Amino acid sequence: MDLSQLNPAEQAHMSKIIEKKQMQDFLRMYSNLVERCFTACCNDFTSKALSSKEETCVMNCTDKFLKHSERVGARFAEQNAEMMNNPGK
Repeated sequence: MDLSQLNPAEQAHMSKIIEKKQMQDFLRMYSNLVERCFTACCNDFTSKALSSKEETCVMNCTDKFLKHSERVGARFAEQNAEMMNNPGK
């Protein structure tokens, strides 16, 4: 997004809105990660510590989730770049 067309006060306001949106997106992703991995991996509540099986599951789950998010972000960036290079398509 090109903010150069805006005056400094508008640029600052837009930057704050963008930062807030980015933080909301990060918190939503983190919340989804926690919920998904907890639901999939944590099922023994007789101890306050994770078992080795649960810990391995959580590590694998978070790794897959983060790799998936990274891959989706990369594809989104590729699509965005393609749209910017070919605006008529």
